[in-house]
Amino acid sequence: MTILPAPTFIPLEVCTAVGLPMDGPLDKCMAAVKAAVAKDGVAAPKADVPGLQKVIAGAHDRGVDLKVVVMEKSPLIDTPLRDIATEIGEDHPGSTVLVLSPQYAGTYSKDYTRVLLEAGQDVAKTAPNPVQGAQNFVDQLNTPIFPWTAFTIGVVFAVAAAAVLTRLLQRWGKRDATVEK
Repeated sequence: MTILPAPTFIPLEVCTAVGLPMDGPLDKCMAAVKAAVAKDGVAAPKADVPGLQKVIAGAHDRGVDLKVVVMEKSPLIDTPLRDIATEIGEDHPGSTVLVLSPQYAGTYSKDYTRVLLEAGQDVAKTAPNPVQGAQNFVDQLNTPIFPWTAFTIGVVFAVAAAAVLTRLLQRWGKRDATVEK
């Protein structure tokens, strides 16, 4: 049985990450993006590359093998950014990939949960520029997520204990009232 890969949608806007026109062949654009990422971990407009390389170096110091793609234009929806990140990530096993556009962010990683990646996407896409967005993303990856499950279990037990204690106090009060009559 042959397992086919999940279908992906790579938008022409990816061409803007490497300075190619959006009317060129998509395969050529994606190959250029992959080559740029393979070279130094970044496929982005030239003005952003030095700053992004510093963010990548800092991420590496924190144990994150980060790859970043920055598109100058956004596609109509955000889903294709995750598809781009997945393609880059499959070429670089063990890497965490961040793809940014002016409106959206997409990520891929086998080392981090989707919850943590999406929290990172949220802080990355709201930054004033791609360099700050990438830094915010790395910072979020190193921020512990609040343990909501443990908190919820604790609250449930506390409410149950309060209910049992209330019932015991009601019985104790009723018993004392009966004895006094």
